[in-house]
Amino acid sequence: MAQLWGGRFTKQTDDLVYHFNASISFDQRFFEEDIEGSIAHVVMLAKQGILTNEEKDSIVKGLGDIRREVLEGRLAITEEYEDVHSFVEAKLIERIGEAGKKMHTGRSRNDQVALDLRLYIRKEILAVDGLLKELLCVLLRIQKEHLNTYMPGFTHLQKAQPVTLAHHMGAYFEMFKRDRSRMHDIFMRMNYCPLGAGALAGTTYPLDRSYTASMLGFEGPTLNSMDSVSDRDYVIEFLSAASTIMMHLSRFSEEIIIWNSNEYRFIELDDAYSTGSSIMPQKKNPDIAELVRGKTGRVYGALVSILTTMKGLPLAYNKDMQEDKELTFDAVDTVKNCLELFTGMLDTAGFRREVMAKSALGGFTNATDAADYLVGKGVPFRDAHGIVGKLVLTCIEKQCSIEDLTLEQFKELSPVFEQDIYDAVSLKTCVEKRLTLGAPGTEAMRQVIADNEAYLNADFK
Repeated sequence: MAQLWGGRFTKQTDDLVYHFNASISFDQRFFEEDIEGSIAHVVMLAKQGILTNEEKDSIVKGLGDIRREVLEGRLAITEEYEDVHSFVEAKLIERIGEAGKKMHTGRSRNDQVALDLRLYIRKEILAVDGLLKELLCVLLRIQKEHLNTYMPGFTHLQKAQPVTLAHHMGAYFEMFKRDRSRMHDIFMRMNYCPLGAGALAGTTYPLDRSYTASMLGFEGPTLNSMDSVSDRDYVIEFLSAASTIMMHLSRFSEEIIIWNSNEYRFIELDDAYSTGSSIMPQKKNPDIAELVRGKTGRVYGALVSILTTMKGLPLAYNKDMQEDKELTFDAVDTVKNCLELFTGMLDTAGFRREVMAKSALGGFTNATDAADYLVGKGVPFRDAHGIVGKLVLTCIEKQCSIEDLTLEQFKELSPVFEQDIYDAVSLKTCVEKRLTLGAPGTEAMRQVIADNEAYLNADFK
């Protein structure tokens, strides 16, 4: 059992206690971050005259060799070590001797692990942002291609008013754009370096914390050593934002599943993103969308877990906080996998324009426009609402859509109806008349699409 402590203990740690306490099985995930932080720390120690340049060079080379060999598979991280920090330090001492024992000068595992986790979360924020951007690019392509693909818009899962597929995709564009914004906010708020905080009260060594922070790409050092080692707000914020991403993906998946059903047939999923049945040969199942919907719960679980872990902890560091990693790692993997797979599924899907348009016509989505037509002819809206309600009832009885009625049938309900009612309730007119910014009309949508394109061409934000 390789440990970084033990001088004041007279007995070996019980094996069960050791393995219960150890974190090497999961915190080895950020061994690169651990080495990156250690290199910055020893470079700073040499700058401050705490280490010699020869000691610094020996440590930096040793750490670089360890990193390369692990990445190449020539050096295994094994569970004889308590955590990734003890693994790196023990291997370094084996290789370079006494100089390796000086690497930890002016540092505690508390500020070391706080740094490693910040570096890891910061890296994953950028990775998630990149995947969100790829999804937004697919959504923008669909918007451009389907400006005039008419479909029903829904409220309460009931057909409400006609929109376009471009407009519908635009709603998800806004959601995932907000997700990127949340990632940016978290990045900016967490981008301060805890290294140098020590166990909780700083150190007596003349460390240059600003120099270390600058080397590691942080805005600066954290300003309270107790908060530095006990803060996990950035983990909670990341998991909260990740949960929101999953919620958006889950809502989108639900619609894909509905649209893929025989009753809707709005969408045709590519074979590469579908599966079949072991007993029913006709089946083509939207398993990716269903799994994304299902995996949302495990990301929510990670968020609730860390919130529950942190809710009763006194300052500063407590071992409970070791629980911040496993579920966070799982949530990171889940969100990234779901984004990548969902993007591929959506990018390869086909949309049935005729089926969508027919569905919009068959659901009386143009009823509001018929009422607006009457209002334009001088009929009070409340009266127009009642007239069109009776109009819809007539269509239901005759099993037809509004535009299928003859002019005589229109006039039986109101003499105000004229031949121009047919143009007024056409899907094209219903959509094109909605020109306010954010509406599905073509000109309004062209402006939004241009804005979306400019947004995607800008830097991380």
